[in-house]
Amino acid sequence: MTVDSLVAVTPRFIISSTEGRGVVYETGNRTVDAAVERVLAGEQLDRTDGIALMAQPVEPLAEGADAVRSAFGDGTVDACSIVNAKAGNCAEDCGFCAQSVHFDTGIDTYGFLDPEEILDAAKRAERDGAQRFGIVVAEKGVSKEHRPDEWADVLRAIRLVRDETDVEVDASLGILTREEAAILAEEGINHYNHNIETSPRYFPEIVESHSFDDRVATLKVAKEAGMDLCAGVILGMGETPTDRVEAAIALQDIGVSSLPVNVLNPIEGTPMGHRDTAAITTSELVKTIAIYRFLHPEARVRLTGGREVNLAPEEQHLPFEAGADGLLTGDYLTTGGQSAGDDIEIVERAGLEPNTEVNDFDPDAVKRRRPGDTGSRDASVDTTASGAGSVD
Repeated sequence: MTVDSLVAVTPRFIISSTEGRGVVYETGNRTVDAAVERVLAGEQLDRTDGIALMAQPVEPLAEGADAVRSAFGDGTVDACSIVNAKAGNCAEDCGFCAQSVHFDTGIDTYGFLDPEEILDAAKRAERDGAQRFGIVVAEKGVSKEHRPDEWADVLRAIRLVRDETDVEVDASLGILTREEAAILAEEGINHYNHNIETSPRYFPEIVESHSFDDRVATLKVAKEAGMDLCAGVILGMGETPTDRVEAAIALQDIGVSSLPVNVLNPIEGTPMGHRDTAAITTSELVKTIAIYRFLHPEARVRLTGGREVNLAPEEQHLPFEAGADGLLTGDYLTTGGQSAGDDIEIVERAGLEPNTEVNDFDPDAVKRRRPGDTGSRDASVDTTASGAGSVD
């Protein structure tokens, strides 16, 4: 059986306890079955477990991860959307990113958007079924001390989205001081996004201008202030399968509730722009998603940037049959995505439903809309995407 046939696999796990966790009918793969039973019993798997799972065939891994998702999740896929609130001229040298001042990528650059424009983007995201909306900037960090006018605009944008929409307000604003984190938490930021990108070992191969520990420090500051954490990775940058496991273990130590999984979208002008596609196969991507579900059973494992260019249309449902239960819908930071209606159809093809807990929208109405219709994102306007598909 190939990865393309996963959609035809009938799940063989039967969860039968009042808490949603209990007796499991085995897949026949001893390693996967043991991992499922341990996770359902409340045990946290470790690095050794992740590496052992990586060596297993993709089909039982996907089935086992789907059983874990069924036990801990609610059968829905949570959608988030973002706005590129400040584009380009970033002083950092992240080798995947179209917005670094170190690389000539030809993107449009601009300062922090008018808060009313950010509100308009949030309202479009709300109409498209997003449950959360992220305000993202391309810079090392906003600064209350050094750029007070910009900081004031950030807070005004947060308040507008918070007060005039039903979506949760998230932010990705780079490095934070403790004072800034406390203010953002008080203003109602739900999740703070700051991706770790890859494993501690491989990080210096991708970024030289700051360290892996710098990123972890900001996540800790945000968490101490009371914000939930959204932190994840970019796959296909040349990392090894072990690096993928090591990144997930690092995120265990940090403690995240949303784990975005980006796939490299090579952008011309960046050090990784010479590639035609990311250095990861569909099977490897599905495996990694499944293992992240085993290692993070209660987090939203969120498929985000780069999925449209690295997965064929008929493959995009596969990660959601292997434990994923979140996605980033719409455009990214400097590259376009696909329509919210297409994303809902992918979710439904995987046998799941869109989450409507925060934003109670009509999925059928979203599917009926086409680009250019009122309330739908205009694909020609590039205000929400990342050169590498990352959302940090």
